[in-house]
Amino acid sequence: MQSLDVAPVSAQGPTRPGWWDALREPIQRRLDGWFSDPALYRWAIANPLTRWVTRRRTAKLFELMAGFVHSQVLLSCVRLGLFARLKEQPLTLDALARHTQIEPPAMQRLLLSAVALGLLEHRSMGRFGLGPLGAPLARQDGIAAMIEHNNLLYQDLLQPVEFLRDAWGGSMAGYWPYAHGKMPGVPGAAQPAGSGLEPVARYSELMASSQNFVLQEILSSYALAGHRRLMDVGGGKGRFISAVARQYPALELTLFDLPPVLEVARSALHTAGLDGRVRLHPGSFLTDALPGGADVITLIRVAHDHCDASVRDILRNIYQALPKGGTLLVAEPMAQSAGERPQPSDAYFHYYLLAMGAGRLRSHEELAALMRDSGFAAVTLLDNAMPIHARILVGTKI
Repeated sequence: MQSLDVAPVSAQGPTRPGWWDALREPIQRRLDGWFSDPALYRWAIANPLTRWVTRRRTAKLFELMAGFVHSQVLLSCVRLGLFARLKEQPLTLDALARHTQIEPPAMQRLLLSAVALGLLEHRSMGRFGLGPLGAPLARQDGIAAMIEHNNLLYQDLLQPVEFLRDAWGGSMAGYWPYAHGKMPGVPGAAQPAGSGLEPVARYSELMASSQNFVLQEILSSYALAGHRRLMDVGGGKGRFISAVARQYPALELTLFDLPPVLEVARSALHTAGLDGRVRLHPGSFLTDALPGGADVITLIRVAHDHCDASVRDILRNIYQALPKGGTLLVAEPMAQSAGERPQPSDAYFHYYLLAMGAGRLRSHEELAALMRDSGFAAVTLLDNAMPIHARILVGTKI
């Protein structure tokens, strides 16, 4: 794991304790002892004033324990096509059992579990329909693709301690050939299992199908109308640049990525009728100079796949390619900052990137510092509607 970074201490909190920390430390140790005492639990659950706190914490702890079961209920519903089926009309247990060829007692357990999780809901005459969390899955193919893809991560985590000792030995690491320098068609790179462009097409399709929410966040948070030419670096199959082409018909567009990735993008752009709008420039953003001419460059879900040294190389490469006054737009999931409350989504991304074998989840302060180190003097965090999909940093070359 030599290429994996450890987050700096400053990213986790203050580097040295202040007077308040020195005063609070013995109090925290005393509270730890109290909260772990079974006698306090019995007192708290018996006291009407404290019972709600104990119930809430117990429920949250149970949710953590049951989380894997919840994920498998979700995966089962996706694989059985329940959301698409129930979008057409609510159905009874017997009808769903016949459709899925699963015996009614087992099917009923799945349906009731899905109801408990808000994926489905009871309807009249003993039927089941889409619940508030299941309705988006009936239309958003990208969500279903990621749920199916996460099964690779679940397989890697079946033995969690062994996974931590050898995170690169699992199914997820083999899915991302570029994370370990195994890219088909790239000179000097070790070749992954499989043949031709199949591994590239596989992960490019996944990235494209799961990018809809991210591109919506970007296009609704930053106006590109004032720019002349945009270059998407590491843009994969071209999903983002295709959306930009439709929304900004006067904007000149360039897609930069590895040669085998651009072969997949070429076909997708042709199918979308955009091959005449987008210039394809093959190369590696780690080792090759980027073409000039763009006054705005986008880097979408790329930095978190790489170690700090590689991110600095990418950012410096972008800085050199931009003219004075040019703009860099970075969008990806970001960790909560030291002063913010940690979110459960951080735990997912920490483990996903570890299993992938490259990069790490960074806060927007860490990424902004890397951008400033690379020459971008002005870096701003945009306010966007759904930070869980991506947060957006804008840097300007002064």
